[in-house]
Amino acid sequence: MDILFRISDAAAHGILWFMLVLSVVSVSLMIERFFALRSVSSSSSEMAGNFRKVMASQDLNEIEALSKSGNSLEAQALGYGLSFVKKNGEHGLDELFNSFKTIERPNLEKNLNFLGTIASNAPYIGLLGTVMGIMKAFNDLAIAPGQGNEVVMAGISHALVSTAIGLAVAIPAVIAFNFFQKKVMLILNNIDAARDLCLAYTKSRKA
Repeated sequence: MDILFRISDAAAHGILWFMLVLSVVSVSLMIERFFALRSVSSSSSEMAGNFRKVMASQDLNEIEALSKSGNSLEAQALGYGLSFVKKNGEHGLDELFNSFKTIERPNLEKNLNFLGTIASNAPYIGLLGTVMGIMKAFNDLAIAPGQGNEVVMAGISHALVSTAIGLAVAIPAVIAFNFFQKKVMLILNNIDAARDLCLAYTKSRKA
């Protein structure tokens, strides 16, 4: 039994250090994804505005100009789509755009799964550290019963630090994960919009 309490004492301290490492990793991932998606998201928003202008003017000839307007993912997809429909028609266009999204999605979602894992599991790791700390606190009371509630209160207060740190790591990670996922989804939706414009362009040429 004494070995178990020694393990819980060591584990409580080890979990605190582990949570510190997780916080550094989490912040690093958030910074990396912020800068990686910032330029992509900015160009994507610009292309979305251009798509609205095309729909408002209903001048589908502008679609070719958009495909050459920059290095955004939407412009690349639009260029591939227009080249495809000119050579092969609209049949297979959906598959082309789905393949493009499948290739680009891992780059857009890089490290997001790990960030989501940290966000969902950090509170549980912190709770484990709290449980270990409480076990140590009651063991200390059993070893030195004359010291009274002060030993338990001090031990529990130290143990609750693990839960607090777990929440402090998880909450920003959850917010960042949802924010980045929304950015990625908007980019992928814009690629779908580019596909639909390609279809409209093809059908207008046939008409």
